[in-house]
Amino acid sequence: MTADRIELRGIRAHGYHGVLPAEARDGQTFVLDVVVERDLSAAARTDDLARTVDYGALAARLQQAVSDTRYDLIEALAGHLADLALAEEGVTAVEVRVGKPHAPVTVRLDEVAVWVRREAPAAGGSAPGAGVPGAGVPGAAPGAVTPQEPGP
Repeated sequence: MTADRIELRGIRAHGYHGVLPAEARDGQTFVLDVVVERDLSAAARTDDLARTVDYGALAARLQQAVSDTRYDLIEALAGHLADLALAEEGVTAVEVRVGKPHAPVTVRLDEVAVWVRREAPAAGGSAPGAGVPGAGVPGAAPGAVTPQEPGP
């Protein structure tokens, strides 16, 4: 495992995740923090974008995934985002934090958040979600439902 990391902090995306009807109807802002682990020595040596993770493209994919999918639980959303990030070439592990600043709870708090960590399978192992219907298909992750009326 490498100690090299790329961190993306504070990606904001509007999504329709939550168990309450109003969350599915109106949506809300989610905040993502993502850490990808990958050997960055070749990129450092060659100064070549092709030898690393294009973090702008990854951030855009993750932001779009928050908007294009629907989960009841942010745990499921975080798992889906982790699988997307782990699919990047050369990524050996990923941590995804999904923050929900406007969680509908009865106590004052800054935010509710979930962290998940996923590691690439060892050589010869199966990919994340292998054998799970819908796994690896954009917008069709296990348990995901595309919003019928995504709101304004």
